Amino acid sequence: MSVREIRLFGDPILKTPSAEIRDLASASGLIQDLIDTTSLSGRAGVAATQIGVGLSAFAYNVEGEIGYLINPKITELSGDLVPMEEGCLSVPGLWHQAMRHTVARATGFQLDGSRIEISGEGLMAQALQHEIDHLSGILYLERLEKQERKLAFKALREQAWFTR
Repeated sequence: MSVREIRLFGDPILKTPSAEIRDLASASGLIQDLIDTTSLSGRAGVAATQIGVGLSAFAYNVEGEIGYLINPKITELSGDLVPMEEGCLSVPGLWHQAMRHTVARATGFQLDGSRIEISGEGLMAQALQHEIDHLSGILYLERLEKQERKLAFKALREQAWFTR
């Protein structure tokens, strides 16, 4: 398939909750595009909404582990809620301390209909939370503490790609 263009902050699809995928097998092209798009260097994950598709799926590439989830749900958040350095392909050039749990577990489906569970600590926990937030129409900027959010939006307005 292909590497898809990433939608940027301000695109309405990034604020729109995704729809459940009912026919899993029909999502094979989308899943391949997500994996191809995520496979580029420096990408821990890409949600379908980030490539302009309002369906509930994402791919991840964390520490060499590549995979995907269709219709994912967070089933457990544990460990401390701590500030983690976080960026987003849809908000390029910005990195801020987002509040995330240190451990996360999610379930979802594979193309063949099998249910899968993924859990992780650190970067994997962060990626699960970040990508599933995208599918709910939430950007990481909304997870910032108040003062950090003010700094982020000031920096956002100064980005060359940002349009009003």
